[in-house]
Amino acid sequence: MISRYRRLPLRSRLALLTAAAVAVAVALAAGACWLVTEQQLSHQRDTTLTSQRVDDRSVQVLVQSCGTNPSGLPPAPGSYTVQVVTAGGLVCTTPGKSSIRVTEDDVAVAAGRVDEVLHDSRAADGQEMRVATYRSERLPNTAVSIAQPVSEIGKPLNALALVLVITAGVGVLGAATAGLWIARAALRPVDRLTGAVEHIARTEDLAVRIPVEGDDEIARLSRSFNSMTAALASSRDRQQQLIADAGHELRTPLTSLRTNIDLLARSEETGRAIPPEDRKELLASVKAQMTELAALIGDLQELSRPDGPGGGPLQVVALHEAAGRAVGRARLRAAGSGLSIDAEIDKWYVRAEPAALERAVVNLLDNAVKFSPAGGVIEVRLVKGELTVRDHGPGIPADELPHVFDRFWRSPTARSLPGSGLGLSIVAQTVRQAGGEVTLHAAEGGGTVAAVRLPGAATEPPPIA
Repeated sequence: MISRYRRLPLRSRLALLTAAAVAVAVALAAGACWLVTEQQLSHQRDTTLTSQRVDDRSVQVLVQSCGTNPSGLPPAPGSYTVQVVTAGGLVCTTPGKSSIRVTEDDVAVAAGRVDEVLHDSRAADGQEMRVATYRSERLPNTAVSIAQPVSEIGKPLNALALVLVITAGVGVLGAATAGLWIARAALRPVDRLTGAVEHIARTEDLAVRIPVEGDDEIARLSRSFNSMTAALASSRDRQQQLIADAGHELRTPLTSLRTNIDLLARSEETGRAIPPEDRKELLASVKAQMTELAALIGDLQELSRPDGPGGGPLQVVALHEAAGRAVGRARLRAAGSGLSIDAEIDKWYVRAEPAALERAVVNLLDNAVKFSPAGGVIEVRLVKGELTVRDHGPGIPADELPHVFDRFWRSPTARSLPGSGLGLSIVAQTVRQAGGEVTLHAAEGGGTVAAVRLPGAATEPPPIA
């Protein structure tokens, strides 16, 4: 039964639940109505019975002519039955009525032990009767019973029950119909949402949007769905752009490698030796292109991580130590160009992913080394949580500054230099993951300043629980 219910459409389930709720409510209301009516009718019947009195003369005539039909005593009117009970056991019933079974309570009233009683009994013809018995004031040791069939209130109660059942049935059917109509109207936006999801699953068209009306739960669901599809579309566009840009960037070193290797292979096949200097330059070029290719693949792997660069578990990191190690590596690379690095680094602790943070600092320093003139100075400062790297190179034009952190973006003046165009993008993502910000701006007197600001403290904070 439960499995069948679960297989029903949502609107059918809502209509069924509505009908069930209305059925329970109507049944409770009908039952309460029937009980109240039954109690009221019973109380009114008992009150009427106990208030009725038969005149003493009629009682005397009924006792004197018990078993006959005296002319002075007409039959009891309507459905009432009058019966006289004496303490000696004599029972006299009005002509035309069935005698009623006498109980010990009736005899007790006749004997004077009780003033009056009210009870149920049964007539000789089998009919259930409600009997009120009282003591006669004029005749000693005599009680008078006035009885009425129980069916007198049973018939209207049965009629009322039939009316209530019919009314309840009509109400339940109406509630089910109304519930189905309301469910269809209420779930119409859900139908549109379902259609949109099925359309996207069938066509992979993420441009579908659902009209949003109002501020109810359905509207919130529609807005959330539109936001989700917009985010998916943006993610897919970025993924496609990354693939296209990566393919473009990989093509250059691969083409150069292929050309150089073809030259070396042709030299071996034809037996025409390449001059030693030219061969040395070819091998150096192959090595440089392989290094650039390996760096590009490493950057792509870093960007392809699900949580992005710096998306690992956050730890307490000594930024001054990471910057010191990065400066040491940069000095080795800068030694061949006669560059010097002037570093002043204060203590600063942050919460970040250690390896990603150090890689970001290395990328900033590598960028400064790449664009600094031979014999120049690179200034590195870490003061109150702000790490700045300043070079004295040609600088970046103002119209290019908004693009420096885009993936694969390279300044037209730097396209001849080695690099993938991903270094600063990795820096920006890593810093954002750590809750900081990074900026590039022109320095006074020429060159560029890269500034990284990370929240932290000069004293080591407690580790993350």
